[in-house]
Amino acid sequence: MENLAQEWELLLDKLEQALGKRPADLNAVLFLMGVQELGKGHQFFTKEQKQDLMHIAICKALSYSGIYELEGVDQDGWPHWKLVQQLPFVNVIEQEKLIKTHVIEYFEKEVFV
Repeated sequence: MENLAQEWELLLDKLEQALGKRPADLNAVLFLMGVQELGKGHQFFTKEQKQDLMHIAICKALSYSGIYELEGVDQDGWPHWKLVQQLPFVNVIEQEKLIKTHVIEYFEKEVFV
Protein backbone atom coordinates (compact mmCIF):
# COMPACT_ATOMS: atom_id res chain seq x y z
CA MET A 1 0.00 0.00 0.00
CA GLU A 2 2.83 2.38 0.84
CA ASN A 3 4.30 1.89 -2.63
CA LEU A 4 0.91 2.58 -4.24
CA ALA A 5 0.57 5.77 -2.21
CA GLN A 6 4.01 6.92 -3.37
CA GLU A 7 3.27 6.06 -7.00
CA TRP A 8 -0.06 7.89 -6.77
CA GLU A 9 1.65 11.02 -5.40
CA LEU A 10 4.20 10.83 -8.23
CA LEU A 11 1.37 10.64 -10.77
CA LEU A 12 -0.34 13.66 -9.19
CA ASP A 13 2.99 15.53 -9.33
CA LYS A 14 3.38 14.74 -13.05
CA LEU A 15 -0.19 15.79 -13.77
CA GLU A 16 0.33 19.02 -11.85
CA GLN A 17 3.45 19.77 -13.91
CA ALA A 18 1.59 19.03 -17.15
CA LEU A 19 -1.61 20.91 -16.29
CA GLY A 20 -0.45 23.64 -13.94
CA LYS A 21 -2.96 22.43 -11.36
CA ARG A 22 -2.90 19.39 -9.09
CA PRO A 23 -5.91 17.06 -9.45
CA ALA A 24 -7.87 17.05 -6.21
CA ASP A 25 -8.68 13.35 -6.03
CA LEU A 26 -9.21 10.08 -7.88
CA ASN A 27 -12.40 11.39 -9.50
CA ALA A 28 -10.53 14.35 -10.98
CA VAL A 29 -7.87 12.02 -12.40
CA LEU A 30 -10.57 9.72 -13.81
CA PHE A 31 -12.20 12.72 -15.48
CA LEU A 32 -8.86 13.69 -17.08
CA MET A 33 -8.34 10.11 -18.21
CA GLY A 34 -11.83 10.03 -19.72
CA VAL A 35 -11.18 13.26 -21.63
CA GLN A 36 -7.90 11.76 -22.87
CA GLU A 37 -9.67 8.58 -24.02
CA LEU A 38 -12.42 10.54 -25.74
CA GLY A 39 -9.72 12.37 -27.67
CA LYS A 40 -11.68 15.54 -28.41
CA GLY A 41 -9.59 17.89 -26.29
CA HIS A 42 -10.75 20.49 -23.82
CA GLN A 43 -14.41 21.46 -24.10
CA PHE A 44 -17.49 22.06 -21.99
CA PHE A 45 -19.10 18.86 -20.72
CA THR A 46 -22.51 18.49 -19.11
CA LYS A 47 -22.78 16.80 -15.72
CA GLU A 48 -24.00 13.65 -17.46
CA GLN A 49 -21.09 13.74 -19.92
CA LYS A 50 -18.65 14.16 -17.01
CA GLN A 51 -20.12 11.02 -15.42
CA ASP A 52 -19.80 9.22 -18.77
CA LEU A 53 -16.16 10.32 -19.05
CA MET A 54 -15.42 8.92 -15.60
CA HIS A 55 -17.16 5.67 -16.59
CA ILE A 56 -14.99 5.50 -19.73
CA ALA A 57 -11.89 5.97 -17.56
CA ILE A 58 -12.92 3.25 -15.10
CA CYS A 59 -13.64 0.84 -17.95
CA LYS A 60 -10.29 1.65 -19.57
CA ALA A 61 -8.49 1.19 -16.25
CA LEU A 62 -10.21 -2.12 -15.54
CA SER A 63 -9.49 -3.31 -19.08
CA TYR A 64 -5.91 -3.82 -17.87
CA SER A 65 -7.30 -6.64 -15.69
CA GLY A 66 -9.47 -8.00 -18.51
CA ILE A 67 -12.68 -6.93 -16.78
CA TYR A 68 -13.84 -4.61 -19.58
CA GLU A 69 -13.25 -4.74 -23.31
CA LEU A 70 -13.67 -1.94 -25.82
CA GLU A 71 -16.78 -2.69 -27.84
CA GLY A 72 -16.44 0.21 -30.27
CA VAL A 73 -17.03 3.89 -30.77
CA ASP A 74 -20.41 5.46 -31.51
CA GLN A 75 -21.20 7.99 -34.24
CA ASP A 76 -20.26 10.86 -31.89
CA GLY A 77 -16.84 9.34 -31.15
CA TRP A 78 -17.64 8.13 -27.65
CA PRO A 79 -16.11 4.74 -26.74
CA HIS A 80 -18.35 1.98 -25.44
CA TRP A 81 -17.15 -0.85 -23.25
CA LYS A 82 -18.58 -4.23 -22.38
CA LEU A 83 -18.14 -6.15 -19.16
CA VAL A 84 -16.39 -9.42 -20.01
CA GLN A 85 -15.53 -10.62 -16.53
CA GLN A 86 -17.24 -9.96 -13.23
CA LEU A 87 -15.46 -7.62 -10.87
CA PRO A 88 -13.79 -9.56 -8.11
CA PHE A 89 -15.79 -9.09 -4.93
CA VAL A 90 -13.75 -6.57 -3.02
CA ASN A 91 -14.54 -3.79 -0.62
CA VAL A 92 -14.45 -0.12 -1.58
CA ILE A 93 -10.85 0.32 -0.39
CA GLU A 94 -9.66 -2.65 -2.47
CA GLN A 95 -11.61 -1.35 -5.50
CA GLU A 96 -9.94 2.04 -5.17
CA LYS A 97 -6.50 0.38 -4.93
CA LEU A 98 -7.19 -1.66 -8.07
CA ILE A 99 -8.41 1.38 -10.00
CA LYS A 100 -5.50 3.56 -8.82
CA THR A 101 -3.00 0.86 -9.79
CA HIS A 102 -4.42 0.69 -13.31
CA VAL A 103 -4.76 4.47 -13.62
CA ILE A 104 -1.05 4.79 -12.83
CA GLU A 105 -0.32 2.06 -15.39
CA TYR A 106 -2.46 3.87 -17.99
CA PHE A 107 -0.65 7.18 -17.60
CA GLU A 108 2.76 5.47 -17.64
CA LYS A 109 2.00 3.41 -20.76
CA GLU A 110 -0.25 5.70 -22.78
CA VAL A 111 0.30 9.32 -21.74
CA PHE A 112 3.72 9.94 -20.22
CA VAL A 113 5.61 7.82 -22.73
